[in-house]
Amino acid sequence: QVQLIESGGGLVQAGGSLRLSCAASGRTSSSYAMGWFRQAPGKEREFVAAISWSGNTYYADSVKGRFTISRDNAKNTLDLQMNRLKPEDTAVYYCAAQAPQPGGLYYYSIGNKYKYWGQGTQVTVSS
Repeated sequence: QVQLIESGGGLVQAGGSLRLSCAASGRTSSSYAMGWFRQAPGKEREFVAAISWSGNTYYADSVKGRFTISRDNAKNTLDLQMNRLKPEDTAVYYCAAQAPQPGGLYYYSIGNKYKYWGQGTQVTVSS
């Protein structure tokens, strides 16, 4: 099993920044793709960003240019630097881990392809 714990959420004014972190423990592997998802009240969970084992990054259009995902495999940590935050970024943010799928493929933006999930951390952006 892999355990994921997010931290770093909080309240910030629009235009501000936050840095989220995710610490992984248990049977971790550098081969996992790691991702951030978020869920706002009344909305479905949505993809935010992902990073491959080799460091390739992927972003939702809504956050591209504002958010940066990174990982430190030696520390078993995943970060999400969020800049120029908007009220519509308000959500619970979850980190997740995805093992290679059949054929050695990854589906970075698909939530149900991720097996392990953290408990979430609240991000609130005021206007």
